[in-house]
Amino acid sequence: MYIQLALDRMNINDAIQITKQVEEYIDWVEVGTSLIKEFGIKSIDSVKRAFPNKTLVADVKTIDNAKYECSLCFGAGADIITVMGVAPQITVETCLDEANIHGKKVMIDLLNASESTMQQLLKYKDAIFCIHVSKDEQEISLWKAERSFTRFESFKGSTLAVAGGISVATIERIKPLHPSIVIVGSAITQAKDPESVAKELKQLVKNIGGEYDESN
Repeated sequence: MYIQLALDRMNINDAIQITKQVEEYIDWVEVGTSLIKEFGIKSIDSVKRAFPNKTLVADVKTIDNAKYECSLCFGAGADIITVMGVAPQITVETCLDEANIHGKKVMIDLLNASESTMQQLLKYKDAIFCIHVSKDEQEISLWKAERSFTRFESFKGSTLAVAGGISVATIERIKPLHPSIVIVGSAITQAKDPESVAKELKQLVKNIGGEYDESN
């Protein structure tokens, strides 16, 4: 399983410095939505230049104007962009087409997607699917023990990422999903000792996740 470090609610310099501290223990670097909104596409370019050998995810959460946003993100060095699963079908497909042209990948964020929408999305075999507990939901109820993943049963066999409130304390709860990518943000970036937390998480994920085939 890969660890994707989500960089949010900080400036570009701090994002780079924190990533340097934990670089040994994380696999992918995510330029988070808040970083892109506050500092623009230059945040993607800056982080990619700092870590050229890391897979970079631009969490732009595209929901419209797909071709333009793909062009911006891929042009700035992103290897993967995110698109909302609730976006129009043409938007999702445009992202996938553009990613294919550029030799890149797309992560489809399933946040707030209905059952019928998720069933329609399953046909996109080249996509990574992200099961996402939103920041607002986390603030109400952080990964309650009774949280059920049964509605995502149909995604077994797909390439899965899981995001939202994941930490050393909660990571075991995603075990039933066997994700290939676990997305961790504040548990690392706001820790007193980010390197120590990242190292511990790296050990914990070894036995609970699936593999990610980079050739797909």
